[in-house]
Amino acid sequence: MSQKGFYIQSLDGLRAIAVLLVFVGHAGFGHIVPGGLGVTVFFFLSGFLITTLMRQEYEKNSSISFSKFYLRRVYRIFPPFYLVLGLVIVLALAGIIPSNMKWEALLAQAFQFTNYYLIFGNLDHTAPGLTVLWSLSVEEHFYLLFPLAFMMMAKRFGHKGMAGIIVGFCLLVLLWRVYLVFGQNAPQLRTYYATDTRIDSIMFGCLMALWNNPVMDPVFDKGRAAVLAILAGAGGILLFCLLYRDPAFRETYRYTLQGIALFPIFYFAITKSNWPLFVWLNWGVLRYIGKVSYTTYLIHPTAITLTHKYMQSTGILAIIVAFALTIGFSALMYHLVERHMSALRSRLHQ
Repeated sequence: MSQKGFYIQSLDGLRAIAVLLVFVGHAGFGHIVPGGLGVTVFFFLSGFLITTLMRQEYEKNSSISFSKFYLRRVYRIFPPFYLVLGLVIVLALAGIIPSNMKWEALLAQAFQFTNYYLIFGNLDHTAPGLTVLWSLSVEEHFYLLFPLAFMMMAKRFGHKGMAGIIVGFCLLVLLWRVYLVFGQNAPQLRTYYATDTRIDSIMFGCLMALWNNPVMDPVFDKGRAAVLAILAGAGGILLFCLLYRDPAFRETYRYTLQGIALFPIFYFAITKSNWPLFVWLNWGVLRYIGKVSYTTYLIHPTAITLTHKYMQSTGILAIIVAFALTIGFSALMYHLVERHMSALRSRLHQ
């Protein structure tokens, strides 16, 4: 993870863990490995990074530049996104990977509405393997709306007041999920994919950026025993969310509890990054996977599909080959596209 204004090695490590969870879950171990938790970690991280950067800018300038914010998002997100989408479409049209694509599904994916198309459309008609774009849709909707909301709140409330508003918002999203599941018998697709039911996973990261931000605020330091007790509680919450399989719980309270648990884990991964419990997040290989994790997330289903088809296997060797293809392609994208787009943004939009 590298962002203008600050760099924290352990967050690259957490990003790597998130994408590895997603990859292994999609590679055939979803019944064991919590790939969905990896997505929730990505959401939390996005909310924290974006809001921290906006808070830094606002405290320096008493304003934020909407144009610069959206240009940063365009340079960062769109090139890999559309290159991968285009590649998968070409592979599908060439018959290299099977598909039943239709133009309306592709338009929904291209214009960041994959999540609602999956809910109200037909999964079979999307670009094959790119249902993962649903989470990018949630993030894009957040990026579209949150800067304006941030400015409106910042002008009237301090950052702690804004944190209180976000707590209330997260509670409303939870109540909305409860109503949909228990009052409307909404299917799992509705609550898992939709922006209106998953955006609180991002907002929990925003909350940490505004209240007890480990980058900007005084650090909590009440002793090793207190920190370990808090982390044990957070780990217990996550373990409970993974083991308790009731469908109604999983589509309502689970996301809220995960957001609460991730708060101290992220906080201490940043402030206690030299502890044995977290120091491994700074390992070079994990940090590199974290740096290339965006394209890794986008391309890994395609790599898995190709490997399964042409190796005619779903075993460990096929998974290793799929992972190698994923990381190799992601590294090329990072060095040939992402880094150059970042440099171009810096030159043109200081």
